[in-house]
Amino acid sequence: MRIEIICTGDEVLTGKITNTNFSYMAQKLEDAGLSVHWGTTVGDDREALLTAFQLAAGRADAVIVNGGLGPTVDDLSQEVAAQAAGVELVLHEAWLARMQDFFARRMRAMPPNNVKQAMLPATAEMLDNPVGTACGFALDIGKARFFFTPGVPRELKRMLEEQVIPRILARSGAPASIYLKRFHSYGLGESHVDQLLTGVEALDPDGGVKLGFRAHYPQLETKLTVRGTDMDDVRRKLAPVTAEVRKRLGNFIVAEDDETLEGVTLAALTALGATLTLVETFTAGQIAARIAHLSGAETVFRHGTVSRHLDHLFGVALPRESDQDTTEAVARAAREQTNATHALAVLVELDEGADRIDFGGTIWIGISTAERTAFRRSRILGGREWVRLGAVELALDCLRRFLEGLPVVERIDFEKV
Repeated sequence: MRIEIICTGDEVLTGKITNTNFSYMAQKLEDAGLSVHWGTTVGDDREALLTAFQLAAGRADAVIVNGGLGPTVDDLSQEVAAQAAGVELVLHEAWLARMQDFFARRMRAMPPNNVKQAMLPATAEMLDNPVGTACGFALDIGKARFFFTPGVPRELKRMLEEQVIPRILARSGAPASIYLKRFHSYGLGESHVDQLLTGVEALDPDGGVKLGFRAHYPQLETKLTVRGTDMDDVRRKLAPVTAEVRKRLGNFIVAEDDETLEGVTLAALTALGATLTLVETFTAGQIAARIAHLSGAETVFRHGTVSRHLDHLFGVALPRESDQDTTEAVARAAREQTNATHALAVLVELDEGADRIDFGGTIWIGISTAERTAFRRSRILGGREWVRLGAVELALDCLRRFLEGLPVVERIDFEKV
């Protein structure tokens, strides 16, 4: 199955906006076992769009066109699609009624130019858009099946996952059931995880399991794409592989599937009936931002302090260079003064000089409860933003480990793997 993605719009072509839609679509297709062969970006020009559609129709089996379904004069996808397919544009009465209801429920009058969004090529199959007014559609141009999607990211995502990918899979003759299992880890590089997981695909002798990785610092996502005749077959193939991945990656797995590190940490605090105070330096409150907005955080999150002034924190005098005693003292004082059961202190000391690849920072992490404390010191290199991102992730992972009764410092001897 040869797939092409065509992204439209002058603002995308000129770089005025970042084309995140392309990367999202390509990743989702890859997760479903479908590979993108070509990617094309075209401005809002009829002739250029027509040429792009004709080229794609001659070389691809499936084409996803993103953008150009709006109500304005520079939204050209329906018109050019009809021209390329050699058919007329016709009014889709059902979608027009949907749009009128969309506006009525918001106590607004629908502008006349929105009728344009209900004009579809005569041979088109409608693709539902439950969260917007841009009507998606599919039709054949040449030997390829074209899928037209809206440019608004949240609308695209729903349509891609619910409408487009299932149709492409059906056309490709892929197994009826495909499942993506994801493991999110922190503290191991991609090459290390690849080494640790050598041979896990062979646990399914039918070859229905594909291992892949997606690095997004500071975490690494390990993906298992599983194909089967039905979900029972998928589960049978997946069970021994997931068990082996959990065994080999162990405590470095911070979350699975749609879970997040901060969500897992909050759940652990909630299960303990605990409350949390945070002390952050340099991270600009990003640790609090990862936790405080989550559902249920209102019963857990007690207090957050964000500081760049490192003389005193909660009455603890800070020396020029932090040490374990100082870090633990800050965590202890923060917990006591805010009446929280747990406190996490993250003190960051940056290198002096200009931001550069060998610029770094030293991270001092202290965790305190009434019964015990934990401490970790770490160095991160790679520039100021790299240090900030790493400090946030490291602190959350240390807290997760602490709550789960795991060591906050852990290493793997890869020579013994």
